[in-house]
Amino acid sequence: MFIEPDIRESGRGWIEVICGSMFSGKTEELIRRLKRAKIAHLNVEIFKPEIDTRYHQKNIVSHDESSIASIPVKNAEDILKLTREVDVVGIDEAQFFGTEIIWVCEKLAEKGIRVIVAGLDMDYTGKPFGQMPALLSVADFITKLHAICMQCGAIASFSFRKNEIPGQVIIGEKELYEARCRSCFNKGMLEMNS
Repeated sequence: MFIEPDIRESGRGWIEVICGSMFSGKTEELIRRLKRAKIAHLNVEIFKPEIDTRYHQKNIVSHDESSIASIPVKNAEDILKLTREVDVVGIDEAQFFGTEIIWVCEKLAEKGIRVIVAGLDMDYTGKPFGQMPALLSVADFITKLHAICMQCGAIASFSFRKNEIPGQVIIGEKELYEARCRSCFNKGMLEMNS
């Protein structure tokens, strides 16, 4: 269980990364932490990539339909431009941002801001996704969440794409993806490639 440090006591910023497969509860955990920060009367700003419009144009919405208002941005640099007097910055779907997401998060943390980032750590082929490995390496705190395998019920760490649409970034949910354990993921990949 993640114990949230008190930003007012430390006076220093840090980076928290929440990662895992699809359907593991990353966005739900991000929303939970951001709502707690708001309850503590901290100034919070929340961002997501503008390409993620699955549930809502502006809000961040989890698969269980929890939501929180956010600002869609074209690239991570916009986050720096839009961040004002703030204690906490939340960023969802970080894997969709380019390399600038790393220095943006570091810059915010250097300013004394708590930065909470959520994203997929692996793509549909089981390979590291976008800038997530670099974010994990600079994070002060990491939370890896797991889903339940939709094939066998075991702990799942992989996002399996159920069809052969080419391209790393295909935004979708249950109609395109399912969470799988390592064994069921590997079995599915073999079946797809045969």
